[in-house]
Amino acid sequence: MIPAKGYAAQTAESPLAPWQFERRALGAHDVQIEILYCGVCHTDIHLTRNEWFPGIFPMVPGHEIVGRISAVGDHVKKFSLGDLGGVGVMVDSCRECEDCQNGQEQFCTVAPVQTYNNLGHDGLPAYGGYSDSIVVNEDFVHHISEKLNLAAVAPLLCAGITTYSPLKKWNVGKGHKLAVVGLGGLGHMGVKFGRAFGAEVTVISTSPNKEAAAKQLGAHHFIISKDEEQMKAAFKSFDFVLDTVASNSDINPYLNTLKTNGVYINVGLPSKPWEVASFSLAVGNKVIAGSGAGGLSETQQMLNFCAEHNIVSDIELIDIKDIHTAYERMQKGDVKYRFVIDMKTM
Repeated sequence: MIPAKGYAAQTAESPLAPWQFERRALGAHDVQIEILYCGVCHTDIHLTRNEWFPGIFPMVPGHEIVGRISAVGDHVKKFSLGDLGGVGVMVDSCRECEDCQNGQEQFCTVAPVQTYNNLGHDGLPAYGGYSDSIVVNEDFVHHISEKLNLAAVAPLLCAGITTYSPLKKWNVGKGHKLAVVGLGGLGHMGVKFGRAFGAEVTVISTSPNKEAAAKQLGAHHFIISKDEEQMKAAFKSFDFVLDTVASNSDINPYLNTLKTNGVYINVGLPSKPWEVASFSLAVGNKVIAGSGAGGLSETQQMLNFCAEHNIVSDIELIDIKDIHTAYERMQKGDVKYRFVIDMKTM
């Protein structure tokens, strides 16, 4: 076993605090990564507090990991010592089910292993990136470009792929009008990718003071969702709506902004079910779709695209000791647009 240190929640009621633990010994196809940066995702709050389902404690959160390879197993071919490596929302899967064979390992139906709050195939708990190192099978580690700001790359492993994947799936691009609901960690990446793909991008937000930031990120237009006249004017305006909002809200006004055959894409994952009038879908042949992260190949494709187009997240770099303040600010929407932990402050 490999000694490690991190920040963990001992129970759903206890705050994150320093914790000494052990990683598994390096296997023949494993790499050990010295973690340099770890992004802070809203999922970290949900899971450490049992807001979605009962967790596995102690829990070390974090699934937006960037670091350097510090050790390699005997049969590793993908990485060498000193290479950069990134780990996202998963660290293993069965490799054999239909989803795994189709490059959608994130939906493995047999033995998926999330980066944390899961049991590995060895039966041991998986611990995440709020730590100094991690051991992962090389297949689930991504190549990271040296050209980009590494701290700002970390959120691409979750927020980046979560927004890139559905936009690619629905072929959003030139000639399309895309609305992004919410301008947070996911929303700002949705704007960047939508613009990079050639779409005409509009941000819809409850906050009038976010208009300048939306335009700076590349949005062509801005709508205040609380302004009834602006929402009425947007009736049947968009081919796609990307909803990035994690809080519970009424989506029916946004559905009205879709054109005939328009697609409403949910990536925000609010905790309460939506109430949707059936006629609002039938009239106009509208589609409500969901999307959850992306497979290994698509995630690498996204990282390569970002390196080519100089796309990273807008971040606030923090010390690990400030994680509780970061959580509080995230819940208030007070971050532009993603917190990233500098792991040398461990």
